[in-house]
Amino acid sequence: MKIPKTSEKYRQIPTAGSKLVAKSDFTKRRVDLMVCPSTAKRAYFYDARVRGLALAVTPLGKKGFILYRKVDGRPERITIGPYPDLSIDQARRKAEELNGKIAQGENPAEKRRAIRDENTLAELFASYSENAKRKRNLGEHGRRFRVHLTKWRFKKISSIRHGDVLLLHERIKNKRAVIPASAPGAPVRKAQMIGGPYAANRVVELLSAMFNHARETGWKGENPAEDIEAFPERKRRRFLKSEELPAFFKSLDQETNEVIRDYVLLSLLSGARRSNVQSMRWDEIAWTEATWTIPAAKAKEDEAINVALSPVAMRLLEKRKDVSTSEWVFPGRGRSGHLVEPKTTWKRIVSRAGLADLRLHDLRRTLGSWQAATGASMPIIGKSLGHADGSSATKVYARLEMDPVRVSVNRAGAALLTAGGLAGLLAEGKE
Repeated sequence: MKIPKTSEKYRQIPTAGSKLVAKSDFTKRRVDLMVCPSTAKRAYFYDARVRGLALAVTPLGKKGFILYRKVDGRPERITIGPYPDLSIDQARRKAEELNGKIAQGENPAEKRRAIRDENTLAELFASYSENAKRKRNLGEHGRRFRVHLTKWRFKKISSIRHGDVLLLHERIKNKRAVIPASAPGAPVRKAQMIGGPYAANRVVELLSAMFNHARETGWKGENPAEDIEAFPERKRRRFLKSEELPAFFKSLDQETNEVIRDYVLLSLLSGARRSNVQSMRWDEIAWTEATWTIPAAKAKEDEAINVALSPVAMRLLEKRKDVSTSEWVFPGRGRSGHLVEPKTTWKRIVSRAGLADLRLHDLRRTLGSWQAATGASMPIIGKSLGHADGSSATKVYARLEMDPVRVSVNRAGAALLTAGGLAGLLAEGKE
């Protein structure tokens, strides 16, 4: 297309391989006829109406609108959109909008570069996992990400809005799908509900933690998971009652896997979290003080926990120590070196006892319940279990000495062993 030089103003566009091009009033007919010379990498045609608006044309005929402006003394080329998907009028309106932002001191190109270079949600999750202080929950976090967030994995994090998370929260709550258990012969996998209020709340908590991590590493955006009200959750209150203990201890005594048998009994007598008992090391035990110190790195609240060990628990540990060849109290065959997840054996124990609804975590709740039944106060129970119930008791039991806690743990342990028909264990260490 030839444009008369007498009526059009020519200018050079500073792009390698470009040619002298005209500045003209864009019309559909003119834009359709614009072509790139075969000797150029790309040709740029400027609009006479809107400052900086240009049409870029490639040798293959692809056309797209751009805005070419100097911002803070630097040339910036901002993509507006392809032609003819974007009409001339739409491109002009967008160019005028960008010009307005530039006039107000903004740099739209810089903002777009920041979005282009920012993390996707999958990349943010990888960074969050790599830098997490506590690694023990990463497996569960990974499962939640795969089940509930995988559709967002390629989204730029700035594109996720508060409303998106609200809808996701509601959608997960109303899900009733179940991940089926393993088929016979396949690796053991427990059937799991993937929806409901609990799952919805945990996913929002994970998202919030991820976006807080993004902020800590320099991201300037908002946290879309903030200020989302959690759904009410029904707390589990299951614990071993006195009438259930004889069958439970009988089944435990019949278990041939000695490592897991001792692990279950120590979990019950110590009230410690199952992950802490599974990764218990010999160098964490103070034999003379009958105390087990869980390091801060393995504790839920990032503070070391001192666990009082009863005489029965100490005798169990001494017997294991006499024959141990491992740094772990409960060694395992996996990569970690210690016991990880005794699901199959636990299922066998509770099935024999007729207590199929009993979970490993209920052993921790059992000790606390028996402490309460034998007269212990909430601060004492909280100190012995190494957690706060979100109450003002936190500061109280943090100052408690171990002696009253030890008395409570010993009394509760003796009571539940007696109720289970194992009073003989209490007399073994006495002269």
